Amino acid sequence: MENIYSNENETINNEEEELRQYLKPTEGDRDAQFNFGVCYDNGIGITKDEEKEFQWYLKSAEGGNHIGQYNLGNCYRDGIGITKDEGKAFQWYLKSAEGGNYMGQLYLGDCYYFEIGTIKDEGKAFQWYLKSAERGSYIGQYNLGLCYHNGIGTIKDEGKAFRWYLKSAEGGSSDGQLNLGYCYRNGIGTIKDERKAFQWYLKSAEGGNHIGQHNLGYCYRNGIGIIKDEKKAFQWYLKSAEGGNSDGQLNLGCCYQYGIGTIKDEKKAFQWYLKSAEGKSSDSQLNLGYCYRNGIGITKDEEKAFQWYLKSAEGGNSDGQLNLGYCYRNGIGITKDEGKAFQWYLKSAKGENYMGQHNLGYCYENGIGTMKNEEKAFQWYLKSAEGGNIEGQNNLGNCYCYGIGTIKDEEKAFYWFLKSAEGGNVKGQNNLGCCYYNGIGTIKDERKVFQWYLKSAEGGNNDGQLNLGYCYQNGIGTIKDEEKAFQWYLKSAEGGSNNGQLNLGYCYRNGIGITKDKGKAFQWYLKSAEGGSSDGQYNLGLCYHNGIGIIKDEKKAFQWYLKSAEGGNSDGQLNLGYCYRNEIGITKDEEKAFQWYLKSAESENNIGQHNLGYCYNKGIGTIKDERKAIQWYLKSAKGKNLKEQHNHENHYQNVIESIKDEKKTIQWYLKLAEEESSDSQLYLGHCYHNGIGITKDEKKAFQWYLKSAEGGNSDGQLNLGYCYRNGIGITKDEEKAFQWYLKSAESENYIGQYNLGYCYEKGIGTIKDERKAFQWYLKSAKGGNNNGQLNLGYCYEKGIGTVKDEGKAFQWYLESAERGSYIGQNNLGNCYHNGIGITKNENKAFQWYLKSAEGGSNDGQLNLGYCYRNGIGVIKDEEKAFQWYLKSAEGGNHIGQHNLGYCYEKGIGIIKNEVKAFQWYLKSAEGGNLKGQHNLGNCYRNGIGTIKDEGKAFQWFLKSAEGGEKFGQSSVEYFYRNEISDIKKNQKKSKYKCYNCENLNQLNNTCSNCKLIEMPKWTSGNYDVDKIIQMTQLDENANEWEIWRWIDYNKLKNVEYLAEGGFGSI
Repeated sequence: MENIYSNENETINNEEEELRQYLKPTEGDRDAQFNFGVCYDNGIGITKDEEKEFQWYLKSAEGGNHIGQYNLGNCYRDGIGITKDEGKAFQWYLKSAEGGNYMGQLYLGDCYYFEIGTIKDEGKAFQWYLKSAERGSYIGQYNLGLCYHNGIGTIKDEGKAFRWYLKSAEGGSSDGQLNLGYCYRNGIGTIKDERKAFQWYLKSAEGGNHIGQHNLGYCYRNGIGIIKDEKKAFQWYLKSAEGGNSDGQLNLGCCYQYGIGTIKDEKKAFQWYLKSAEGKSSDSQLNLGYCYRNGIGITKDEEKAFQWYLKSAEGGNSDGQLNLGYCYRNGIGITKDEGKAFQWYLKSAKGENYMGQHNLGYCYENGIGTMKNEEKAFQWYLKSAEGGNIEGQNNLGNCYCYGIGTIKDEEKAFYWFLKSAEGGNVKGQNNLGCCYYNGIGTIKDERKVFQWYLKSAEGGNNDGQLNLGYCYQNGIGTIKDEEKAFQWYLKSAEGGSNNGQLNLGYCYRNGIGITKDKGKAFQWYLKSAEGGSSDGQYNLGLCYHNGIGIIKDEKKAFQWYLKSAEGGNSDGQLNLGYCYRNEIGITKDEEKAFQWYLKSAESENNIGQHNLGYCYNKGIGTIKDERKAIQWYLKSAKGKNLKEQHNHENHYQNVIESIKDEKKTIQWYLKLAEEESSDSQLYLGHCYHNGIGITKDEKKAFQWYLKSAEGGNSDGQLNLGYCYRNGIGITKDEEKAFQWYLKSAESENYIGQYNLGYCYEKGIGTIKDERKAFQWYLKSAKGGNNNGQLNLGYCYEKGIGTVKDEGKAFQWYLESAERGSYIGQNNLGNCYHNGIGITKNENKAFQWYLKSAEGGSNDGQLNLGYCYRNGIGVIKDEEKAFQWYLKSAEGGNHIGQHNLGYCYEKGIGIIKNEVKAFQWYLKSAEGGNLKGQHNLGNCYRNGIGTIKDEGKAFQWFLKSAEGGEKFGQSSVEYFYRNEISDIKKNQKKSKYKCYNCENLNQLNNTCSNCKLIEMPKWTSGNYDVDKIIQMTQLDENANEWEIWRWIDYNKLKNVEYLAEGGFGSI
């Protein structure tokens, strides 16, 4: 042994000699040859020598050793001791496999699957993996599981895949354990069981499998099958990362970046992302790009960010493709190129990236890097939205809302805005608020308007902040608070919203929520104007024009009016025309004045239309043309009228005042009407109808309405229906009224739709049909008609033509009330008073009754009087109660008349005056009010404010009683019992009245006509009962109320079965 250490070369020679001596007795032994190859392969007792290793494996293989054949195949496959030759590798694997060696079978399967030295053949690969697995190869069992899992060379069978993974795992294969964990986690071939998944990932990880370590870290991080533990997650990600697993390195980077299970360290995060990225992980390449773009753990470098996004994108990562598109679109780290941006967004979108789909839709919508195509934009937004992308959902809502690339559908718009909003998208939240505000796809709801604007605003959306400010300014869905309005306008303005800056300027100018400051108003108008807001430019022009917050400067005023006008602002165009006409900041030029008035007028600016009419009337900047003058005056009047809810009272008079010559105006109406102008025919009809500028003539009014209606004018059809219904200029004909209302309604005339609904509700000119009434009220209401909204609310409240829904009733009453309907305001007050569809709130009830009352509603005045009398939502004040009852009574309200009479009778809020009490009770009673009739009877009975008259008292009590008034019924009963007044006077007469035929020919309680007491006619069937009845009828001194009569069962009405007992039925 000493010689072993004396000299290195000598030691080697001695070892070789000893080895030869050991192997010499078995020179032809193939197993010994195999072992000799193993020694050279691993340097066991001899210096490692790949060539000799190969030689000995060759000898062993040729001698028929199947393990030697397998190892020889490895030599040929990997070029160990011989030139690499995959064909020969395959041949030797085949020999080994056919000899029953499971490793040879395993590797032969690999050859067939990976096309090593032979043609790819998944079927044969499967067969050899099966042989290997059946012989106990854990790797073979794992590979066989993969085949069954993915349908490689056999029919896909997850149950068998699971079973082979189980065999492999139980045999100690870390890969088998890994895949078995995956099966348990996802329920592949077995019942889902996250705890077992965790246990097998743990075995795989502890066995050194780096993917298993990564998956185990993921379980700890997300609490899958184990209690969440970020520290352990970090530790396993670290093991996986150090083992070279790129996913482990990626997640380890995330841990360092966000401080998950360790101290936050952006530099280390960057380093691990870099390792993972260099290992070809496209996700890490994406993250590395993000680090360079935002300076996370490294100096910001947009060019390197672009490069890493490019690597990620080229590796097929859809997020990388998305970000690369963003770089090209915005010129980040590369020259801006919208065409390439589009191409990368397209790749990302096709890779099912929902944000990529959204961005691609945006490109198609706005023509970025491609031809504008709204239909394709819609399709990609749809894909993105259905995939759950909140931006895509918001933009899809916009498509449905405005008909971009699809048919306009407000209900679908609302649905997608709601999805986006609930997902936390601040734009979606703002748009949802707009839906609730304008009733787009849903019923208007101010509380929800406020709530969604608030969410959007708190999320930092400038438009949401702007709209929230508007809510606070006007008390929409919240208590009015101008200071909060100012604060939210300020946030919006500071965030760069031009409209927020505009509104902030308005606040400073008018002292809304802040001390009035014209200088600051000017500054904010300036910011808004410079940001491109045409309204801001218009207001800035006003500031320079009038010296508001700045020295007056007409030239600058003109310049800003010009910018506003060129931006399409009709007020800017109007004022620019004014500048040219009056030489303000520019040389006088009436032709240009005319041109700008024309632009303003064509943009539906009513003042612009009026001024244009004036230009034509006076020949300013154009040839004088009275015909065009009156046409524009008519447009101006009609436009003003539309803003005033179709109120025609001042419409035509305004045109006449513009011309200042009634005869000439009528002549022009007549000329235009004769030329088949349906609007002029309509207006001419109105003039004849109301005697405006011409003698009133209802027949001619009807004729002109008829011409307008036949010309397709929906207002003409509406008015013609009104004529037929009320017999104006034509014989009354409700069927024709219905037909013309129908035509008007079908032409989308909202008043026509309301009138048609009313016809269906009341059966006017058609069969009564409450469902159709409801449908037409609904159309009218959605069109903004406050009467339609009012009646729709009533339908929902009472269940007319639809299912009763007090919540919707409240909402539509609110719509109607806010649009100025005094009845709607009264009904809304009732809702708040009685808690109909809303939480009871007496203060708000009072406020709405007040609005209704001040608007002239006698019901509102009545209810307001009631509030003051009883202190409902306001301090009790009987004098004010009296005043409002008086207004209601004078307006013809019979309940108001009764209440006013009661005030005079009792001296409530006024000096007691029984004569006036009697007079108002009389008005109320004659109007059909039951309480008024009873109290009037009481006046006659007791001589209150009039001469005592029991006969009249009885008559009014009787009217009240017949109407169902319980006090009236009690009074009538009292009169009968006590034989008061005409009952006593006519007692003798009523004594001879037959109650069967009502003739006065009864003698001794026997009617000569019907012989009432003849037993067979009315017998009760009981002798004793019949005898008692006869005794009362034969008693000449019996009082009326003491006489009994038998009434046959078949003469009874409204019989209701109540119960059945031991003696009979009730």
